Amino acid sequence: MKPPPAPLSDTSPDALAAQLASIRVMRPLERFRAGCSLTSRGRRLAMAALRRRYPSASADEIRVRYLRLAYGEQLAASVGRWLEDKRGE
Repeated sequence: MKPPPAPLSDTSPDALAAQLASIRVMRPLERFRAGCSLTSRGRRLAMAALRRRYPSASADEIRVRYLRLAYGEQLAASVGRWLEDKRGE
């Protein structure tokens, strides 16, 4: 039985079935490592896109912008204040 494609997915049902089949044969540690690798790659791509969009931004500003996108305004604001306090020490 083929799983339905994810909403708004550009992956064909056959490709999605093949992906899921390959994931199902992985051992738990392999799955965990693959998930960590995908997460890390996504973060690197997002940070690179932010650096291209805001070329004059500092590294800290890019980090705060990433946090805002990934985790929301509240965390980004808290980290931004912490970074400002840290710079003022």
